[in-house]
Amino acid sequence: MIDDKLSLFLTPAHPCSYFDDRESATLFIDPEAELDTNTYQWLIDQGFRRSGKHIYRPNCPSCKDCISIRIPVAEWQPRRTQRRTWNRVADRLESYALAPVFDQNHYDLYSRYIQTRHPDGDMADGTPESYMRFLASDWCTTRFVEYRLDGQLLGIGVTDYLPQGLSAVYTFFDPDQDQLSPGVISILWQIQEARRLGLEWLYLGYWIPGCQKMAYKNQYHPYETYVGGRWIKVE
Repeated sequence: MIDDKLSLFLTPAHPCSYFDDRESATLFIDPEAELDTNTYQWLIDQGFRRSGKHIYRPNCPSCKDCISIRIPVAEWQPRRTQRRTWNRVADRLESYALAPVFDQNHYDLYSRYIQTRHPDGDMADGTPESYMRFLASDWCTTRFVEYRLDGQLLGIGVTDYLPQGLSAVYTFFDPDQDQLSPGVISILWQIQEARRLGLEWLYLGYWIPGCQKMAYKNQYHPYETYVGGRWIKVE
C-alpha cells in the first residue's frame, strides 16, 4: 500500500517506449508532495523510480513486464566477463563522486552519448536545463560520479545515495570507448561503493524481459525482482 499521505496521478495511455505494439501508462507521486530520502527509500522498495524530481512506476493497462530489480551487494559475485572488464581498467581508473551541478564537459559528453545511442529519442533535442531537470533533484542526495581513464573523462554514473542502498539513475559515457563496457564499469563501481558504505542494495531500475536494451540488468547474480508486492531472489 502507498502511504495515504501521498497523492498519486496516472497518465493517459501512450505508446510504449520499448515495444511498438503496446501502450503504457505511468503512476506518479504528486510532484508537489514533500519528499526526502527516507520516503524515497520506502517508495523505491515498492517498485518506484526517480526521474528528475518525479517518482514514478509503470502502471500499464495490459502489460506488467517492467520489473524492478536490485542487487544484494554483499552476496553478489562477479561473472568472469565482469571481472575481466574491471581488471582491464582497474589500475587506470579514477572516480570522483561530485555534487549534481551543471558542468559543461559532462553535458557535452551526455549530448554525444544521446546523439549516438538515442538519436530518435525524447532527449535527442535536449538543453542544459532539461538535462539537469532529468538527472537532478533538490530533495535527495545525488552524485554525478565521474569515471576517468588515464585522466580522460570516460563516463558519468548518476547515483542516488539512500539509507539502505544506492540507486543507479542513469549512466552516459564516451561512445568512442564502448569497447571498454563503460556501463558495466559503472555498475561494478556502484556495487563496490555500496559495499564500502555498508549498504544492502544497488537498485537498477526496471528490467524488461524480452527487451534487448534491458538485457544487461539480469547479468548480476544474485539479483532480486519485485513481483506481486514482494522481492524475490534469483540466484
